[in-house]
Amino acid sequence: MSENKKEQQEQKSQSSLVDKIQQLGQSNIPTAPDSNIHVLSIIGQVEGHVQLPPQNKTTKYEHLLPQLIAIEQNPKIEGLIVLLNTVGGDVEAGLALSEMISSLSKPTVSIVLGGGHSIGVPIAVATDYSYIVPSATMTIHPIRLNGLVIGVPQTFEYMDKMQERVIQFVTSHSDITEEKFKSLMFEKGNLTRDIGTNVVGTDAVEYGLINAVGGVKEAMETLTKLIDVQKDGGSVVQ
Repeated sequence: MSENKKEQQEQKSQSSLVDKIQQLGQSNIPTAPDSNIHVLSIIGQVEGHVQLPPQNKTTKYEHLLPQLIAIEQNPKIEGLIVLLNTVGGDVEAGLALSEMISSLSKPTVSIVLGGGHSIGVPIAVATDYSYIVPSATMTIHPIRLNGLVIGVPQTFEYMDKMQERVIQFVTSHSDITEEKFKSLMFEKGNLTRDIGTNVVGTDAVEYGLINAVGGVKEAMETLTKLIDVQKDGGSVVQ
């Protein structure tokens, strides 16, 4: 092959990668050819039905939902690791991702890195086992509405029902009690300009929100064990 052809192929490959980063915010991550574990990253703000400004670092949920279906269907993938460093975002999009992750038949483990705030909390607890690094935090607060809000009782009833969906999901997929989670959510004085609680790594484990403090090593070990259990015909129990 001539040098010109090699250069053209390299330029085409680089151009394709740049296009992919610009369009999807994704790049090709080097993986071992025989890797049986897929890594799903949820970074920045979870984008829902409204497109956020270009300067915002976002995770588009319409990109992740097909990935989760592909993970479920791909026989080569035996386990999933979810990496979280998110400020939260769209409530319904976050719940959709949480429900999808929790309904996978394959073993799943999450790691909260940096932050797993707001709607990132349900996503973090949706896996079979969850980890949080010691320096990471999780902000628990009531849900918000932006844009035009009609000041009628039905609006507040709608917000209350949506909030209840979040509470029920978190408490049913973790060891935290509903009373404790609500007390953290409506705590006064903990956040300077808001109500709620900023929960640090070890406290999240103490409250039963996250299973254990740990990082990549611990998550990989746990996921490998869960995969082995499933191969042996056992059931994965949260």
